[in-house]
Amino acid sequence: MAKRGVYKHLKRIHAPKSWMLSKVRGIWAIKPSQGPHKLRECIPLNLLLRTKLGLALNGKEAKLIVKAKEGNISIDGKVRTDHKYPVGIMDIVTINKTGTNYRVNFDVKGRWRLVKISKEEAKYKLCKVTKRIMGPKKIPFITTSDGRTIRYPNPLIKEHDTIKINLEKKEIVDFYKYKIGAHVLIVGGNNIGRAGVIQKIEKHPGSYEIVYIKDTTGKEFSTRLTNIFITGDQKSEIAVEKYNTLLSIIDERALKGTYKPKEEEESE
Repeated sequence: MAKRGVYKHLKRIHAPKSWMLSKVRGIWAIKPSQGPHKLRECIPLNLLLRTKLGLALNGKEAKLIVKAKEGNISIDGKVRTDHKYPVGIMDIVTINKTGTNYRVNFDVKGRWRLVKISKEEAKYKLCKVTKRIMGPKKIPFITTSDGRTIRYPNPLIKEHDTIKINLEKKEIVDFYKYKIGAHVLIVGGNNIGRAGVIQKIEKHPGSYEIVYIKDTTGKEFSTRLTNIFITGDQKSEIAVEKYNTLLSIIDERALKGTYKPKEEEESE
């Protein structure tokens, strides 16, 4: 008889590719707890400490670090003691003992990347507005990409815009409109991790809305509206990856210092 209800376990072969788990080092993977991000759009805190930060050699050490009474790890300014807590895009990870702050992001190959940020930048967070609704008793509210519900927002804030939240005061301090000329970061699809400026918007009633973007190197590409994240109006409000565009194999090797043109090889 088939099992009913939610599965409590996750096999490595079914884990998201962005976790970069080896398929031959075991059968099981850590399944994230219920939280603000979806399973396919997050990475468990335990795995983040082991593979990305290198603070633990195995799952047991990572669990001890997270569950310590001192409160070693904070997410968005709040201490978390659940080693399976789901960490997602734009979350702020703070190592309390060292005072270092990271913003969770993607690189151009779709892998989770921690971008080191300053203490001032760690005081705020960007959240994408996923829905705007008129609730009971005609109270307007918005929902965001990290599971927040905010009542009585600014009337100019609409769906697909981005709000800037002060993590200490828990209030909206600014917002950025979804429009031509806005700076964006791609968080899904084949162009994940790339950053650029919106050039054109194509609306297709009954289908997906297509957005045309030009990246920092001048290359143009298009993606669905659901894959973009507005990061600012005149400039990006967050620190993005240094190489936030697609590179050829030769360009990647040149950046690593392992590529030599044929003329140099012949001269040697």
